[in-house]
Amino acid sequence: MGESENSALDLVSFADEDPGSELAAHLLSRYYDELDTRFPGGFDVERSASAPIEDMRPPCGAFLVARVEGHPIGCGAVRKLDDTTAEIKRMWIDPVVRGQGIGRQLLSALETAAHELGFLHVRLDTNAQLPEAIALYRSSGYTAILAYSDNQYADFWFEKRDLGFDST
Repeated sequence: MGESENSALDLVSFADEDPGSELAAHLLSRYYDELDTRFPGGFDVERSASAPIEDMRPPCGAFLVARVEGHPIGCGAVRKLDDTTAEIKRMWIDPVVRGQGIGRQLLSALETAAHELGFLHVRLDTNAQLPEAIALYRSSGYTAILAYSDNQYADFWFEKRDLGFDST
């Protein structure tokens, strides 16, 4: 990415991507590699809470890729938990562009995708080793809830009951 007078935040875009694509696999691999370095004892995707590719495709879900000037710099997914509730999964932003508000924009884009799929609420889980994620969720209106999954890597579970979209 070249130098610009605009910040990365001004240049970010989000687009649907097939979660089975090569690009999705590459971004998810980077996400898993980072978790492996940050979690005590590492990270094994096979032992994490399931998020099958089919669950991240319409009409039950969505997979979004964040780009800056056309370069993929992050991803995230939404999948159906029940008729009114979606789950946000696999949210990741490249460390090179962190701290510029792109994660907040991605979270908002994922909430919009959930709303467009007909969901009223979203849930997510996260690990204590990701304090920046925890702070983002709390500052974005998520409240702590009891565990809704058996994700062995999760230490915190959050929910946003009202996505804030006008229902008219």
